[in-house]
Order: sequence, then structure tokens, then C-alpha cells
Amino acid sequence: MATHKQKPKIGIVLTGGGARAAYQVGVLKAIADIRPRNAENPFKIITGTSAGAINAASLACYSANYRDAVRRILKIWSNFRAHHVFRTDLTGISATGARWLASMFVGGLGKKNPHFLLDREPLRALLDRYIHTSMIQSAIDDGHIHAVSISASGYSSHQSVSFFHAHPTVEPWARSRRIGTRSPITTDHLMASSAIPFLFEAVKVHREYFGDGSMRQIAPISPALHLGADRVLVIGNRQERNFAPKRTKDPPSPSLGQIAGHALDSIFLDSLEADLERLERINRTVDLIPDKIIHEQNIDLRKVEVMVIAPSEDMGEIAGHYLHQLPRTIRFLMRGIGASSKNNSSFASYLLFEKGYTRALIDLGYKDALDKKDELLELLTLD
Repeated sequence: MATHKQKPKIGIVLTGGGARAAYQVGVLKAIADIRPRNAENPFKIITGTSAGAINAASLACYSANYRDAVRRILKIWSNFRAHHVFRTDLTGISATGARWLASMFVGGLGKKNPHFLLDREPLRALLDRYIHTSMIQSAIDDGHIHAVSISASGYSSHQSVSFFHAHPTVEPWARSRRIGTRSPITTDHLMASSAIPFLFEAVKVHREYFGDGSMRQIAPISPALHLGADRVLVIGNRQERNFAPKRTKDPPSPSLGQIAGHALDSIFLDSLEADLERLERINRTVDLIPDKIIHEQNIDLRKVEVMVIAPSEDMGEIAGHYLHQLPRTIRFLMRGIGASSKNNSSFASYLLFEKGYTRALIDLGYKDALDKKDELLELLTLD
């Protein structure tokens, strides 16, 4: 726990969500603008999952200059096209699609059955070009960050694994179905963490294949706490709703696209809300225990200040206005599974790596962060 001799460590949690992670960039940009131009990186502990892992690694690599780091991330997300992330050409789509069809016709008896629909080699090339993960150690040595963590889901171990690159004082951890292990972060970790099941290929890291880190991640805030964060900023990717959605009397049967969008929402969004509720209960419990008892009984609980910035608008609905920007091949696939209408664009919102949509999310994140400017400045003020 932080004392008067030690400044509290501020952590940031960057959640998953494919193209929805553009929202995080708007929040990061707002933080850069509301603080002094020469202010140091405020986040000593950076954790990321799925597409948020890519933003986390980039922020960590260039943490010597927070404003410049944000500028780099902003440049990429503001000019994204789907073909920067996965192959959208007819040849590439046909090759992976043909393997799926062939596998279904022969009953999965082929020597190499398909494991993914979209080829992400373009993303790997982009990461190798713009994110130099070898810089993370220098950032730690120079005190710009204390730790960075990238989470992925192991297909063999069935564990949520947080790979962390950190100060030597940080210890690995093990909890039920989730562990933290020390490992230099590489492009493979970023590719593994963002490998959405069925859509993208699993990635082998060390001795196991991993998929998207949001799967089985029942405690997305936990890595930041294990790494020593005393305060945490969480950037979510789902609109906060305080009302029940309307239900129609005779709803139509859901399309495959609607079911897929619902499944991805469950993977990317639901665990964060449960983890926040759990953390609030722990904070209330700590408030009820006298400090003397905590120290005498060596109770391993501490109060952690948490702030959440979440979209004020529905990202799926915003995506509906930009579906036409997707390449023709991807629009064809979306139409085939019933995910191409403005009223049913939740699934497409995860794959809509097109600058019209990403810029709209960046603007939304910037606006939502400025709306909480005072609260943000209070969280980021160390004295």
C-alpha cells in the first residue's frame, strides 16, 4: 500500500473488443490534452487484453514521452483500413473460405482442418513495423513504467495467462484458472491476445496455443492489482445502461450474425462488470476493518481506487453507419450470416477496422473523457 514516502502507482486497464478499441485512443488523447505538455507518463502499470493489448504494448514502448506515444497510436487508428488487419482480397478470403467448405463436405476428415476464417498476416507485419517491444525493458529500467501485462487464453491449460514484463520486484501469481508469468513481451503475445476465436488463428507462445485474452478472463482488473497498482483507470467498451432494453411481443428468430455478436459481447464485455462489483465489495470490506487489525493479522486486502470511462453511446449502433466502408468481400460475408444491417451490426463492430468508424470512436472516447475531466485529474494527481 502506498505511503507518504512512496507515490501511488496508477494502472490502466485496456479491454478487448477488436475495432472497438479505437475508443481507448480517444480517452488517451484527452488525458494528454488535459495535462501539461511535458507531463510524464501517468501510468506506471499498463495492462491490455485483445486489441487493448496492442494499445498497451505501444503505450509501454514509447512511455518515455506520453504525448508522443499517444500520437503514434492515434496515427494508426485514425487511418485504419480492414486490409491492414486481415486479408480482404478475394484470393485470401476464398482460400480460407474454401477450406471451411471442404472440411464440412468431408466431415472433418481432412489432414488439416480449418481453424480460422480470416488471415491476419497484415496485422503481424504492421505490429513488427510500428511496435518495437524490445524497448519495454529500457522503459522499465529508466522508470517510465513499472510493469506491462498482456493477457491471453490457453487452449490446452484452459487458463487465463497474464504475460508480464516488469520490475524485478514483481512476483508471479497463481489463482483459480488464472496465472501471471514473467515473459518479455513480443509480437506473438500481441497476436495471441487478439486472436478472436473462429475468426483468427490461434498463436503458439512457448509450449501452448493461445487465443483472445478476453476468453476465460473472469477478473480483467486483477493483473493491474497483482502488478502493484494503487489506483486504476479502466477504459471499457460498452455503453453504461441504467434501463432494461425494450422487448418486442413477437421477435424474429435471431440470425447467425446476431448470435455471433451476442457471443462476442459475452466474451468481451460481461466479465468487467462482475469484476468491478467484486472490487467495490472488497473496498467496502476494507473500510470496515481497522488499519491496526489489517497490519496485525496480515490481511492481504487493500483499498484500490478505480475509475471507469465507458462509451456514452452504443458502439454497435455507431457501426451501422459505417458498414458500407467495409471491403466488398467482407460485406458479402456479413450479408451471408445476417450481420450487415444497421439494426444488427454488433458483430460487424468488432471487425470494422475502417477509418470512418475508428475516428468516430476516437471522437467519442475523447468527448467522454473530457466530460470526466475533473475526476480524471483527481485520479492522476499524485500529490
